Amino acid sequence: MFLTNALISSADTVVLPATSFDCYSTLEQYWAYLYPWGSDHNGSARMVGNSSDHKYISVSEGVLTLSASPVSGQPPSTSNPYPAIHYFSGTVHANVQINVDGIDAVGYQVEGEFISPTATGTWPAIWLTAVNGWPPEADIGEWKGTEQNWFNTFRTANDVSSTIVPWPTDGNFHSVKAVLRAVPGSTSDLTIAYYLDDVLQAIHNAAGFMGQAMWLYLSHFQMEGSSGSPGPSGTTIFQARNVIVTKLTS
Repeated sequence: MFLTNALISSADTVVLPATSFDCYSTLEQYWAYLYPWGSDHNGSARMVGNSSDHKYISVSEGVLTLSASPVSGQPPSTSNPYPAIHYFSGTVHANVQINVDGIDAVGYQVEGEFISPTATGTWPAIWLTAVNGWPPEADIGEWKGTEQNWFNTFRTANDVSSTIVPWPTDGNFHSVKAVLRAVPGSTSDLTIAYYLDDVLQAIHNAAGFMGQAMWLYLSHFQMEGSSGSPGPSGTTIFQARNVIVTKLTS
């Protein structure tokens, strides 16, 4: 591994600033509550939150806090594979979409700093996935119940690149970053460079990603599932700050 940083030029544009977690008005300017399709996904948590309910989705002094707490008596998830719901949790998705088209945007840089739980059954993430259909998907930070982070690039359900690295558990914020760039001469493919604390960890081939609009999610995510069971018996939190999205034009 080696220390490297993507170069941001004066022509590049910040489309999601580090100030988006300063207060609820800026949160709601740049982010929307829950998933675009609603409250449920593929794990045992149901997302809860809106402009007047901040129990699971809160901001203060530039930090977003997403919480997950046990719950009982809920109907199963409405999303395949329809698991039982054991938690209420929080998710937000960015209003801006990520779309490397090779013309207006030759790339995007997505970065942020996080304190993540690593207990069995916790499954927070910062990730990109297709607006229309699935895949593509790029997991910039995915913490699945261990002291590790997964950098994943899903080209198809069966064609996946994964780079797994140790995650610091010192209780401090640590950064992850993904730099998506068009492959010169290609009309369909990108590369994605993944970083932990500004150290390059992997460069994945993102075949077929060009021109595919993607949502950016921050989630305390679905709990259990791929992160193991049983999950925590109490409340856990996932925190984010300085989340920035920059559209690269050169």
